[in-house]
Amino acid sequence: GIAGVHDHADLVTDRGVLRLHDPRRFGAVVHVTSLQDERATRLLGGLGVEPLQGDFEWRAFHAALKQRRAPIKQVLLAGDIVVGVGNIYASEALFRAGIRPKRMTGRIKSEELQRLVKAIKVVLAEAIKVGGTTLRDYVNANGSPGYFRQKLFVYERAGESCRRCQTTIRHLTQGNRSTYYCPTCQQ
Repeated sequence: GIAGVHDHADLVTDRGVLRLHDPRRFGAVVHVTSLQDERATRLLGGLGVEPLQGDFEWRAFHAALKQRRAPIKQVLLAGDIVVGVGNIYASEALFRAGIRPKRMTGRIKSEELQRLVKAIKVVLAEAIKVGGTTLRDYVNANGSPGYFRQKLFVYERAGESCRRCQTTIRHLTQGNRSTYYCPTCQQ
């Protein structure tokens, strides 16, 4: 049966149990026989590309951004251009690419977008390799915490020194989400 308060569904198979553990209630379980099923397209039809697959490249990203007039971090979080870049990883990728979170999409140069696409891929791959980022009571399927938190450059480090330049990391709120950045390393 379902074990904890944040466990919402169990799928029991002959190979084990797949559990949806979702404290923030972002997830869903929908059983469909095809991705063309109306219930699947309603949930998934407006989603962007998966950043760790081959079709996430900077030219297509640049073309999609031309249709948007918003701060880059909020566009990353929206999920309609690229999926899976949550709040922590958006802050970290923007830091690595040297782009301020409040920069408007139209003011980001091609070479910066190339750096951002690469940074998104690297940050996500690194996080997956070490089991994600532990937030409060998070553990993975094996019961282990994620260890990416030790590698964070800016997220939840407001008031601390930048690991690159020693400038104080700043915090602001964008779209009801916490944003962290280095005012020197990110322009």
